[in-house]
Amino acid sequence: MYGWVHFAPDRWAAVLGRWLDVRRLLQQEYGIDVDSELHATDLVNGRGRVSKRVPLRYHHGGGVYWKDFGQDVARLLLGEIGSLEGLTLGAVFQRFAPHPDQDTKASVYRKLVGRWEEQLAAEGGLALVFVDGNGTDHSYRTAHRALELRDRRVIEDPVMTDSAQSQFVQIADLVAWSAYTSVERPSRHEFAWGWYDHYLSARDPDRAPLDLADQSQFVGAGNRQRNSETP
Repeated sequence: MYGWVHFAPDRWAAVLGRWLDVRRLLQQEYGIDVDSELHATDLVNGRGRVSKRVPLRYHHGGGVYWKDFGQDVARLLLGEIGSLEGLTLGAVFQRFAPHPDQDTKASVYRKLVGRWEEQLAAEGGLALVFVDGNGTDHSYRTAHRALELRDRRVIEDPVMTDSAQSQFVQIADLVAWSAYTSVERPSRHEFAWGWYDHYLSARDPDRAPLDLADQSQFVGAGNRQRNSETP
């Protein structure tokens, strides 16, 4: 599963500015520092105890219901992502047998990059990709360098970025988690099965996560309108 957000370079400041307004609101209301990392899995499972001021409605029996609090924060953030003008998003997935090898997993990213290439070529656009990671997984770089240099639209190697330092990588993490939950529907996260559809689909030109194994979904994909040049 890969989830992403993208926007044209001239929308970067507006999108980031609006998101920082949201983060300042969280700081004001709940004591969640603007620079603290918000990780989807930690939030919804009650492990992301980033708040210094949890409202009393989440206090029961002498303790804090961190799951309830984290899930409400996640819903708030997803609602804001869904309303961010100038930003679009998406997700793709492919199912494999248990415990696939590294090359099998890397093939999903290669297919995704190929899809971006087709879309960008149709639009006459270019893109620079930022990926969550520390640079030790070279499959991302390999996927980019396998593109034909004279024709490629995804420029340069992927820029590896620590999620703790990037607001946009944290946004993409929320997108990817919601997409995964909508596709796999784990019973423990039934409350979130509809999050992608409810909060995010309006910002996804494809309206739902796409299965890379289903080639029928990509007929004419390069001609679909995108309002971004930067995945």
